[in-house]
Amino acid sequence: MLDLGTSFLASVARDPDALAIVDGDLRLGYAAWLDKISCIVAGLDALGLKKGDHLLTVLQNRWEAATLHWACQFAGIILTPLNWRVKADEIDYCIEDAGAAALVYEDVSAKAVALSHRAAALPRIRVGAAAPGETAFAAMLAQSAPRVTPRVDADAWSLMLYTSGTTSRPKGVPRRHCAERAAALAHVAQNLYAHGERTLGVMPLYHTMGVRSLLAMSLIGGVFVCLPRFDVRAALGLIARERVTNLYLVPTLYHDLVHHPDFARSDMRSVRKLGFAGAPMTDALLKKLDAVFKPEVFVNHYGSSEVYTFTIDQKAAAKPGSAGRAGLNQMIRVAKLGANTPAELAGVGKEGEIIALMAGDESFEGYWRRPDADAKALRDGWYFTGDTGYFDAAGDLFVTGRVDDMIITGGENVSPVEIESCLSLHPAVSEVAVVGLADERLGKAVTAFIKRAAPVTPAEIDEFCRKSGLANFKRPRRVIFVRDIPKSPVGKLLRRKLVAGEYQLADAVSRAEEEAKT
Repeated sequence: MLDLGTSFLASVARDPDALAIVDGDLRLGYAAWLDKISCIVAGLDALGLKKGDHLLTVLQNRWEAATLHWACQFAGIILTPLNWRVKADEIDYCIEDAGAAALVYEDVSAKAVALSHRAAALPRIRVGAAAPGETAFAAMLAQSAPRVTPRVDADAWSLMLYTSGTTSRPKGVPRRHCAERAAALAHVAQNLYAHGERTLGVMPLYHTMGVRSLLAMSLIGGVFVCLPRFDVRAALGLIARERVTNLYLVPTLYHDLVHHPDFARSDMRSVRKLGFAGAPMTDALLKKLDAVFKPEVFVNHYGSSEVYTFTIDQKAAAKPGSAGRAGLNQMIRVAKLGANTPAELAGVGKEGEIIALMAGDESFEGYWRRPDADAKALRDGWYFTGDTGYFDAAGDLFVTGRVDDMIITGGENVSPVEIESCLSLHPAVSEVAVVGLADERLGKAVTAFIKRAAPVTPAEIDEFCRKSGLANFKRPRRVIFVRDIPKSPVGKLLRRKLVAGEYQLADAVSRAEEEAKT
């Protein structure tokens, strides 16, 4: 397989003048972008970075971040991007863990970098006005440089993503050029992308979804339209102005788009293909998106940083909740909960832990310097995802949550995802998250945290659940109305914060009233 640098050169040869990237007023074709990338590679050389070094970046989705991504692929440097909201102690941890050789940052991350003890000892590149002793990104671009040629092959490391670290320190997930390109090719095929597609580049480039969008567009002479941070009005404007043809977002961002007051009067006619990943999508949102966009293809992509694609469903709205079947480069099983080997399989319709074949072309090979994590997740050639789910009689996978999110109430296992999908169909429910809270009698009480779109009472919510056919033991015993549902920067529900009491009530109603059993 081609390394990613050679892959980009092939794209330049095919479509040298085709538009490749847009960021505000900046518009670069493939050949012109390669010249910019070459300058950055020369600048990294001047700083003493070499093949196999880690370059830490703390940037939003701007063209400079995308350019650095490609520069590292040519130079054989392991790009190690961090969330731009990262704190100083997290920067310190990742610098030490990765053994980073240099760091790139911008204004939005400047405070955290300034407070980082380890960052002070590294060469630093600043996007924006550089301080004394730092290198300005603009200065690197200003230097003349010959066109770069690839310095590594497809077996070299491409980048290292850090997992979200919701329960422990983040884990590094190193991935090779061959795995990254295989994942991008599969992404093109599974989303039915055509030559010259245009995508909204808003999913973070420190997240596998953002990286996949960037690489996929390069393979098809497509356009990556940068949106540094998500803003609904800005997103709607870019989609219309740049004639974006496909969207690949987490469900939360879709929710915010279609519920914004400007959506109805925005021109979305160019969007023909929808894809989502990162979290399950509620039935109500699936129906809404299908109705307003009428997409040619509507893809539920289920995967992870470790193994990009687990399963794909290209007709997501036709079978709500289904994650479909194994992707082009993968095989999937559902092991019994608590299984020690991949041979202990759950039966059809039985909930278990989803596992993926490590031999798949998109798979990682193990965590960075974390043999403890490898021992927990990697068994007999299979990756134990920590996700729960089941196969239905037709052979389609349904993802029900995380092993750690499973609610055991009165001796019964309850998946929060099923209840969330049910509640999402209530017209007064804007957003919902379901968790188990400690209960003396039941062990855990099924509890629904709801952000309201209209007035509704806990009793009305309970009556809706009764009429929906939700089993009695799955009905929420408590309903709590909150101002917002806590989420990660990429839109994943942070159930642990609700369990810990880290939320604000929706109004002046007392906590005792809000938590009254229905």
